[in-house]
Amino acid sequence: MRRERTAVYLLFFLTGAAIGTWTARIPAIKERLGLGEGELSLALLAIALGAMAGMTAVGRLVDRHGSSRVMIPAALLQGLVLVPPAYAGNLGVLAGTLLLFGIVHGVLDVSMNANAVEVERAHERPIMSSFHAVFSVGGFAGATAGGLFAHFDLAPAVTFWSVGTVIAVLAVWAARWALRSAPAGGSVTGGRGGRPKGVVFLGVLAFCCLVGEGAAADWSSVYLREDLNASPGFAAAGYAAFSIMMTAGRLAGDRLAARLGPVTLVRGCGLLAAAGLGLALLVDLPVAGVAGFGLFGAGLSCIVPQVFSAAGHRDPAYAGWALARVASIGYLGFLSGPVFIGGVAELTGLPPALAIPALLAAFVALAATALRARTEEPVG
Repeated sequence: MRRERTAVYLLFFLTGAAIGTWTARIPAIKERLGLGEGELSLALLAIALGAMAGMTAVGRLVDRHGSSRVMIPAALLQGLVLVPPAYAGNLGVLAGTLLLFGIVHGVLDVSMNANAVEVERAHERPIMSSFHAVFSVGGFAGATAGGLFAHFDLAPAVTFWSVGTVIAVLAVWAARWALRSAPAGGSVTGGRGGRPKGVVFLGVLAFCCLVGEGAAADWSSVYLREDLNASPGFAAAGYAAFSIMMTAGRLAGDRLAARLGPVTLVRGCGLLAAAGLGLALLVDLPVAGVAGFGLFGAGLSCIVPQVFSAAGHRDPAYAGWALARVASIGYLGFLSGPVFIGGVAELTGLPPALAIPALLAAFVALAATALRARTEEPVG
């Protein structure tokens, strides 16, 4: 299974690289089109809407045709759809190209996670966390590549064609080695059309975690700068610590899951995340804020991979449907969480608002038993 596992690593890497590259060139595209912050927000919203649409629609396709038959075309398209935003001449065209980019991203996200579950099942041991760690590495690589192109004053089109070509090569490589999955289509449950229990609640747990990820991305630097009076450079270290510790936690997550089991691991991670963010909010020192956000990232690191794994394993006949449901609910948390926290901060200040992700992490710890494998019959 080494080749099949490598194929999934390649898919997670190229998906992260596409997102990271696009993010790095946003300022150049904003400047070229003369967009204001509000107009840019509308364009970025198109990615989110597209991703939600792709995630919602692809589950049945994965179950009907098999994950490999969906993810390979989507991976090839991921490199292709990265290019058109560079040629957009106005806001409307940019939003349309980003909508398409988001749809492909959502389809690939669910289908490659479904294939990752199948590879994990074949390995008969936890390996999901390492796939998600590679996604983070891909994001860093894409952002670095985009930053280098920007440093040498090369146009976004040159950036996207270059990285898109690399993505296409990785997709072809993954296609040669990918695990060929057969359509499931309800055969495991005897064709009764039942679907596994508890999937929506797993989505709620993903939602809780991704609220925290979105909050760290959008509000950690603001909190350190404005509430703890950190310097601008040190304020940026909050999210850097969060990202580094999240990647490190995911690299260690498979060994921890094998040793502790998913329930104990998620319970411990939820408590660590809650305690870490609590440290950042209760100790009025910038260094404590950076350390707290680092611990928050370490705590959140293993939860979403374990939730995805639990959803995909609950009933192999409906893995695509389950992962689509969990991913779309979780992604909604990533999008809406920072906005909600900003609204609460207007009323209470930012520190009380940031207590919300800490409380959600504690809730995940209390609800960790939802990840326990179920043996009862699925519901119709």
